[in-house]
Amino acid sequence: MIRPQLSADGLAVRLPLGEHVDPLLDELALAYAQDPETVGRLLAAHAASVVALDYARCSEDATDYGRAVRAAEADASREALLDDCPAAAVLDPLLGADDAITLATRLTQAAAHIRHRTAQDRNTRP
Repeated sequence: MIRPQLSADGLAVRLPLGEHVDPLLDELALAYAQDPETVGRLLAAHAASVVALDYARCSEDATDYGRAVRAAEADASREALLDDCPAAAVLDPLLGADDAITLATRLTQAAAHIRHRTAQDRNTRP
């Protein structure tokens, strides 16, 4: 489960996702070591899709349909890369009711701490 933390300065809530991303990067590195040509082609195709999507999102001339097509292409190339990665399942965790309530409670507590601290700072200033 994601465990919210306060940032070092105590002014923001941090959602550490590194523990979810690390196994995925490890699997990608291993796949590349085993078959660099195929994985390299998949990565290059995905990079091209991401660049095209970024351009479509930023371009004033792009249509909504064009943006949707580019997004679908990027999703497809991403899925092709993630198909054989068991670690990909942890990137989009499904929370049961109890876990969702626990996460919401922790977020609320951290946010309340920040609000309380910043309110105190405003009140102590001359």
